[in-house]
Amino acid sequence: MNQNAQNPKLRSDLVAGLGIVFSSALWGLFWIPVRAVEEAGISALWTGPVIFACVSLIFLPVAIIRWRHLFSAGPGLIITGLLPGTAFALYAVSFNMTDLVHAMLLFYVSPIWSTLLGLMFLGERLNVNRVIAIILGLGGLVVILGGGISIPWPKQPGDWFALASGVCWSFASVRLFQGGATLVFEKTFAFITGAFVAGTIIALLPLGLDNALPDTQSLKNGWMWIGGVALFLLPGTWMTIWPATVLSPARVGILFMTEAIVGIGSAAWLTDEAFGMQEVVGTGLIMSAAVVEVMRKPDPKPD
Repeated sequence: MNQNAQNPKLRSDLVAGLGIVFSSALWGLFWIPVRAVEEAGISALWTGPVIFACVSLIFLPVAIIRWRHLFSAGPGLIITGLLPGTAFALYAVSFNMTDLVHAMLLFYVSPIWSTLLGLMFLGERLNVNRVIAIILGLGGLVVILGGGISIPWPKQPGDWFALASGVCWSFASVRLFQGGATLVFEKTFAFITGAFVAGTIIALLPLGLDNALPDTQSLKNGWMWIGGVALFLLPGTWMTIWPATVLSPARVGILFMTEAIVGIGSAAWLTDEAFGMQEVVGTGLIMSAAVVEVMRKPDPKPD
């Protein structure tokens, strides 16, 4: 009887886990339009804000219809949107300012931050599955980076942006999990709007980088990529936010490692970045980490 009562929770956990894997696979291809928009003439710092502004405009009609829900969410919705928004704004910038492997590896230190935050704020406990999953996942990413290279330390702004994005995402996943699966559309809209706001602030900071405002010609050159990726992100953003409201932050972080598989694999296929035996072994370790985490008993939802 008790086992049957748990089945809906187990099914919900499985669907949410598959949702994270799906969305992370989409995010793994996000570097392609980001770099294409930059090649159209838009500076690296403005590629993210331009894309997220377009996605926000697509969401806007529904947001207007649901304005009462937006207001009922209160000021906390701003923080809920800015945390994941800042994470992905920083991540988008890092693609054009460092190599893809470094950007992804530094972002995927996030399961460590998520696990620590879960221990501090959610009363979670470490177990064998989670320890093994973290070791396999991070081990795979280190193997992909290169067996002869130690754990990377940021050496340039793009590396720091990628590392900071992982920290922001860890805090965001804790907040989303604490808030539960309510007002998911509003949280998704806040996420995209927060990414636009955070990306604009980053672009305006005196970082000593090219932050020239996009001109009309560059927007015309890149409009197909901008509009295409905006539609591409509609399911990706929803399936990023909803699973994070029902799965623990550490589980979300580990399952999000699927993005590294897709991202590094697509980079090896479409760019000159290498994909040899190290990358194959690393990818296998990351996939094993996701399997180990999915097989673990779901975390209880906090009261």
